Amino acid sequence: MPPTADGTALPLADRLLEIEGTVQGVGFRPFVARLAARTGVRGWVRNDGRGVTIRVAGPRDAVAGFVAALRTEPPPAARITSVREHPAGEIPDLPAAPEAGFLILASAADEMARTAAVTPDLALCDDCRREFADPGDRRHAYPFINCTNCGPRYSILRELPYDRPRTTMAEFAMCPACRREYDNPADRRYHAQPNACPACGPQVELQDAAGQVLSTRAAAIAASAGALRAGRIVAVKGLGGFHLMVDAANDAAVRELRLRKHREEKPLAVMFPSLAALRVATEISADDERWLTSAAAPIVLVRRRAGAPPAAAVAPGNPWIGALLPYTPLHTLLLAAVGRPLVATSGNLSEEPLCTDNDEARQRLGAIADLFLVHNRPIARPVDDSVMRRAASGPVMLRRARGFAPTPFRLPGDTAAAEPLLCVGGHMKNTIAVTAGTSLVLSPHIGDLSNPISLEAFRRTVTLLTALYHGRPVRVVCDAHPDYASTHFARSLGLPVVTVQHHLAHILACLLEHGGGPERVLGVAWDGTGHGPDGTIWGGEFIVVDRARRTARRVAHLRPFRLPGGEAAVREPRRSALGLLHDLFGGDAARLGPPASSLGFRDGEKSVLQSMLDHGVQSPLTTSVGRLFDGVAALLGLRTRCTFEGQAAMELEFAADPAPQKEAGLILPITAPDKEGTWQVDWRPMVAALVQSGATDDPSLMAARFHQALARSAADLAARIGIETVVLSGGCFQNVRLLDATCHQLQAAGFNVLCHRDLPPNDGGLSAGQALGALWGITSVSTARSGHV
Repeated sequence: MPPTADGTALPLADRLLEIEGTVQGVGFRPFVARLAARTGVRGWVRNDGRGVTIRVAGPRDAVAGFVAALRTEPPPAARITSVREHPAGEIPDLPAAPEAGFLILASAADEMARTAAVTPDLALCDDCRREFADPGDRRHAYPFINCTNCGPRYSILRELPYDRPRTTMAEFAMCPACRREYDNPADRRYHAQPNACPACGPQVELQDAAGQVLSTRAAAIAASAGALRAGRIVAVKGLGGFHLMVDAANDAAVRELRLRKHREEKPLAVMFPSLAALRVATEISADDERWLTSAAAPIVLVRRRAGAPPAAAVAPGNPWIGALLPYTPLHTLLLAAVGRPLVATSGNLSEEPLCTDNDEARQRLGAIADLFLVHNRPIARPVDDSVMRRAASGPVMLRRARGFAPTPFRLPGDTAAAEPLLCVGGHMKNTIAVTAGTSLVLSPHIGDLSNPISLEAFRRTVTLLTALYHGRPVRVVCDAHPDYASTHFARSLGLPVVTVQHHLAHILACLLEHGGGPERVLGVAWDGTGHGPDGTIWGGEFIVVDRARRTARRVAHLRPFRLPGGEAAVREPRRSALGLLHDLFGGDAARLGPPASSLGFRDGEKSVLQSMLDHGVQSPLTTSVGRLFDGVAALLGLRTRCTFEGQAAMELEFAADPAPQKEAGLILPITAPDKEGTWQVDWRPMVAALVQSGATDDPSLMAARFHQALARSAADLAARIGIETVVLSGGCFQNVRLLDATCHQLQAAGFNVLCHRDLPPNDGGLSAGQALGALWGITSVSTARSGHV
């Protein structure tokens, strides 16, 4: 025991710390060694099968200071989910702490192979940015500078464990200078698998559509910048795939990109050279800036300033811009050379996955891009940009990908997967998830499984993530919809299949984020389309989840209406409007005719659709709030046909934007329970008011009143059910006006509200909810009975 200044002995401590989370491949062990030197403790650190283990010994106060700093000062890329602390003397067979100093021990190869964590790709860190800008540094202006705090991770991984020979950096032998950094535990590039420099690492070149090399290195970047300033379209290979880039201020160039990409009106993301440039063009908050400059560096939806660039064609009719900052050194160089914002949209044709390979990009994007700025570091796994937006209640994740995935989630409480599960998500905005022990790993956004290229990307992702936990899962979990491509895949594996109802999975995904939540909650699941067990299309559901009873009961829903033509109504909101009018007027053609005349149907077309509704032919019933949004948008004259998913609902949100948040005047009454004890939210008085107002009322006011009425209906229904905690999920809650209004109404009525933060409310979170449903044994939704909710 060391003496104090007065000669008395200091009390000693010898502790074992077990750290879980994203703590491998992020410079965590060198950080621990530096922290030990700073706090005057001795011991060792090593990676193990669950994360990192630390033995720390020394004066009790110094050990306590070490542990406190460990929790509060981890490396930027690290994410600690738990710290378990034990007296080291109680653990058998531990390596002893050295008499002096602090050691970084090697990990057993079998442990690393078993559960090696995969870190997400990370934006350029401040340390690398300083070196990058320093003309005297050997990595000055090097497009692939990185360290343990930044750079590619998941996107370069070919197989586990995560070390250089198993990444796409294997073909780049490190020069002596890079090797010294890589082998030095005190260096921030210690075991940075992508470590490289201009002498030994990847390089860029500019090619034409035939693959002819036009220039290399700095000249390639300068030539690309010149082409972009001249209005040409350049495909740029980044971290997890290609971007299609064009001058965002050049309206003609943006329109040409839309024409070639077959993306008529869907908003395009814009990469700004700097925060200063972004502040000129948008109204950006402190939260927005924090997210944009974080290690994840997502796309963030920010409000554009009137009259400021970019061109209107970037996001037609949309007051918001999907903005991002250069997050790789290559993008940083390119944006600095161009000197103005660039469109940075996914390098694909609409509805296809990202291009990742140089040859594939020329083949698939050759008819879109004029030039290709490529590099020779292969991309093993496509990773799209993450997308977030700000709500009054906090951040809303719209797409979880680069920077966030595949960071694991902890399963709630004592929930554990005794055997690996594979959860294959839905059909739109697909992600997959795997479980083992107390962890769940969610893949990055894959996309819509509507074409062979997307399905192949889906299968490759399944292969990688199942390898994280020793390959073959014991059970596979999927959506209850029999026709989803993911459902077909699940049934093709020859494993026991568990199906989880779509809207239940939405609610459970939100509960996963909140540690499982209370044992009994009321879930509000509002979206566009989901398979209902009664054969109808659900989407406006109130479901009581009771974990103690292992039950989920549908206690209320939106009043059903028919969709003439079924799925065709998704592309034509006017069909949803016609279905609403048909139900409102009881099929009375004389009364239905005047309001329907504004929907743009030809006479013969309207007659056919009305006949389909009259006879219930190819006109499925739906309770979808998403389709209600569509119908109201059409009735207000905002949008009768869509060119992309959710367009009408977005425009209804935008139309409400100028009006006060608390605008009232419409109601959606709650009808008495039916014979099965199920309440209904009745949209008919609201739609009747919209029809009666016609052109006399401002569509903006009516849109605002619609949002407020929906929010009020959720609070009214919750009051009738009487469960303290309400969970909000489903794609409709991507709409921040609806989300904020609903949260406000529920909280004002005394309810505890849980909503998404780390998972998207849309179908991107389904696979996580499927996992929880299978583990809890709550997979189906029954109909409530009177007096028993």
